[in-house]
Amino acid sequence: MPQLLPFAGLRPGLAVVGSVDAVICPPYDIITEEERAALLARSPYNVVRVELPNGQYGEAARLLQGWQMSRALVREDKPALYGYRMSYVAPDGEPRQTLGVMGALVLEPPGRGILPHENTTPKAKSDRLELIRATHANTSPIWCLSSEIGLADALGPAPAGPSEGGLGGLTRARDDDGTLHEIWAVTGPATHDAVSKLVAASPLLVADGHHRYETALAYQAERRASASGADAHDGQHGESGGERPGVIKAGYDAVLALVVELSERQLQVMAIHRVVSGLPAGFDLLGALGASFELVPTTAEGPKLLAEMAQVGALALVTASGCWLATPRATGAAAGYELDSNRIDAALAELPQHNLAYEHDIAQAVMAIRTGEVTAAVFCRPATVSQIARTAHGGDRMPPKTTFFWPKPRTGMVMRDF
Repeated sequence: MPQLLPFAGLRPGLAVVGSVDAVICPPYDIITEEERAALLARSPYNVVRVELPNGQYGEAARLLQGWQMSRALVREDKPALYGYRMSYVAPDGEPRQTLGVMGALVLEPPGRGILPHENTTPKAKSDRLELIRATHANTSPIWCLSSEIGLADALGPAPAGPSEGGLGGLTRARDDDGTLHEIWAVTGPATHDAVSKLVAASPLLVADGHHRYETALAYQAERRASASGADAHDGQHGESGGERPGVIKAGYDAVLALVVELSERQLQVMAIHRVVSGLPAGFDLLGALGASFELVPTTAEGPKLLAEMAQVGALALVTASGCWLATPRATGAAAGYELDSNRIDAALAELPQHNLAYEHDIAQAVMAIRTGEVTAAVFCRPATVSQIARTAHGGDRMPPKTTFFWPKPRTGMVMRDF
């Protein structure tokens, strides 16, 4: 069963960095080049320099060490689990919160205690592997889901405000989307035990960070293959300690993870849409997709389009010529599937050779159509929490790019080195 252990994290030193808002960044895989440039200009301590070093892995490692020496990063004085809360306004206008716990998740091959919920697209993992080799650190957490109820309650109340130096107490930061991120250290052994027992009670689903988890496993195998007696006793800042059960021998035996309850009240799951380009000139896309979907024209846009999709049980096809609700037919490539991602991926596989990309932002997809960058976009409805749980616990995986969990925990609120 999963093991989530405390660790002594690296957190922003407020006396040096000033504003935590200025030094955090999104996870590496959703940062555009324009966003990276803006983050670099925001602060010399912005963690994008380490999280996304553009191939300069040695420089990332030097920065990580240098920031500790200058106390731009300060280590917690004792091992902790970390409460992590994100407060935001959902797309429907309602205020929401996601509350979970961060810790060092002991690595194990996926399949029993750790369950991937969707397949991954082919993607080079060398970047993340080179970064972890150079820094010996987890800069951003993977995100896991637990079906156990009471995880948030087991953490206890958050502190009222920051302690001296910003450690131990509450650290707040607001991201560019307006989401408030709050983190605090939980050091009490009784709370550690209560949280660890809940996490260990059932398998964890990997919601976000499949590639990072696979990279952590690859790095663990690499280190174990070359391990010496000294390697087995790396300085772990509270994670090592003889052969006691539930204690990892080396820092590379775990990965930084945020664990959240698998419940509707804790999660905002959004869809990832498909954008198509590169089809042969004059190709009849509507005719081809008409074999799998009943296409009905609509003039709805934005939230109204999403409401129509939910009401009639349809996807939406958008081209420069118009917009259509796409209801799956009983026959055709889309027939028999539960998820919109399955349905459209099966139908698109029937098309001539083309370019397929993914976009979670409908406005960006529509803009790409208007500028002629892409031929069409197909908007999907989001998978439900029950669909996610049913798929993972049944031993299956959803298609790649089915779910987009939002908001994302920020890199730089706490990091874990080995």
